[in-house]
Amino acid sequence: MNVEEEVEKLREEIKRLGEVQTDGSYKVTFGTLFHDDRCANIFEALVGTLRAAKKRKVVAYEGELLLQGVHDNVVITLNPSPAAVN
Repeated sequence: MNVEEEVEKLREEIKRLGEVQTDGSYKVTFGTLFHDDRCANIFEALVGTLRAAKKRKVVAYEGELLLQGVHDNVVITLNPSPAAVN
C-alpha cells in the first residue's frame, strides 16, 4: 500500500471513529485510533501515516511525534475535504 492509499484509509477510519464537527471536520483522540482493532490491522505504522497525513494537511494535531500512552488524549482533527467546505 502506498502513502496516498494509507492516508485515504486513515481518513475513512477517523470518520468511522471520530465525531463530526459543525465545520465538517472530524475529531478523534490518538488513543482511540491506536487501540482500535481495525486500525491496528490496517496500519502497520499508524504514527508514520499520521505524520504523512499531517504533512499533506489532511489532519492536524499538536506536536510532531505521538506515542502510545503518553499522547492518548491528543485530539486529531481530520480537516474537511475541499468538497465539504463549499
